[in-house]
Amino acid sequence: MLPAADVCYRALRSRDARFDGRFFTGVASTGVYCRPVCPARTPLLRNCRFFPSAAAAAQAGFRPCRRCRPEAAPGSPAWQGTSAAVTRALRLLGEGALDRGGVDELAAKVGAGSRHLRRLFEEHLGASPLAVAQTRRVHFAKKLLDETALPITEIAHAAGFASLRRFNAAMKSAFAAAPRELRRRRAPREMGASLTLRLAARPPFDGRALLAYLAQRELPGVEQVDVRFYRRSVAVGGERAVIAVALDPDACGVRLTLPAALVPEAARIAARVRRLFDLDADPAPIRAQLRRDPALAARLRRSPGLRVPGAWSGFELAVRAVLGQQVTVAGACTLAGRIAAAHGEKLEAADGRIERVFPGAAALAAADLSGLGLTRARCDALAALARAVASGALDLEGGQAPDEVQRRLLALPGVGPWTAEYVALRALGEPDAFPASDLGLRRALGSAEQPLAQQALEQRAKDWQPWRGYAAVLLWSGAER
Repeated sequence: MLPAADVCYRALRSRDARFDGRFFTGVASTGVYCRPVCPARTPLLRNCRFFPSAAAAAQAGFRPCRRCRPEAAPGSPAWQGTSAAVTRALRLLGEGALDRGGVDELAAKVGAGSRHLRRLFEEHLGASPLAVAQTRRVHFAKKLLDETALPITEIAHAAGFASLRRFNAAMKSAFAAAPRELRRRRAPREMGASLTLRLAARPPFDGRALLAYLAQRELPGVEQVDVRFYRRSVAVGGERAVIAVALDPDACGVRLTLPAALVPEAARIAARVRRLFDLDADPAPIRAQLRRDPALAARLRRSPGLRVPGAWSGFELAVRAVLGQQVTVAGACTLAGRIAAAHGEKLEAADGRIERVFPGAAALAAADLSGLGLTRARCDALAALARAVASGALDLEGGQAPDEVQRRLLALPGVGPWTAEYVALRALGEPDAFPASDLGLRRALGSAEQPLAQQALEQRAKDWQPWRGYAAVLLWSGAER
């Protein structure tokens, strides 16, 4: 995971942005840790210690650098493909799992013993789950201090601290300064009716291609998408409102805007948006693997910043996947819009074309879906899916391993391999998920008149592992499934 020391030092000396987020440098002479792109004078090699994560540097006693702001680095992909348990645990940490419970509970959710989970974290991230969670909190709080005018107490709550006292102690420990002192060093800002945060991605980032994919699948009444922005209704922390995500014109990444009512859930929302836009992906190894195939290499030249479009809600994505079986993209969107209009909770004030929140699993399990243009078999499939999620037997938000989720999905009536693979790809972020039966994929490598045989596609896709999901998105790009 961690590059060799000489590689890290060369990247540090050249301020190589390709390594931003891949490692952090602790400087013994100053006691701080930095990103590889830090503009400060390069320290001597004998003073450098290299770490695979910011949490590992913090756990070793180093403080975050105030010039390069490690809290603004792209999310580290070091754990991707190394440990399924760590992957799921990190996703749950992003949702604030250790803000509300302990490591034992987190380990149980990912199907591991707490001692084993701690070993895995030390192996892959160089830090304990508690250290990773604490680093996440202080980094997000520092981001809010720097980029917003939120009151200190609201920042503490939004970052996941249980009390203002713990918040102040953690910030003093991490930055050697109290929150108010850190804020005084920044330019004053005015507090508005909404909060905007910058979320960085590792370059290159083809946000326009990702938005184009989402725009083709816009859910009527719930989403509004074009090649510049993504807006949707959300239900988080008891609040129902609209969030907006726009491509950042000044940096590689996006800008997330949320109303004041959702500020207490800002960390959780930001984590979901990072997954939705696949901001933590590392394009370099993906391109290196896929460009070996000439058909993919040509497409990669047009879209070097390839990303897999994620999902705001795993359940919503699964419903849409079931609806999308054997119908066009447009037809599936129409059906999903009818379900939202009939059973989704209405927003207090409609925001443009966005009027409702997509119904949750419990609401849909109790809903009458007749009269919406669905077949009886499709209604039964959606009801079974909703019951499984509402009961907790099926977790589509990252708590269960992808293979377990797929097994349980396939046990439901009306759910086949295509749906299970598609949900694993977009809802669970499984980079090697591959719906080989998809007609669009087979046509992309054959023709509309003579699609490539599924068996031939599966054989060819072996060379794309472990990034077959990215290959699927690349082949889908620009054409409807």
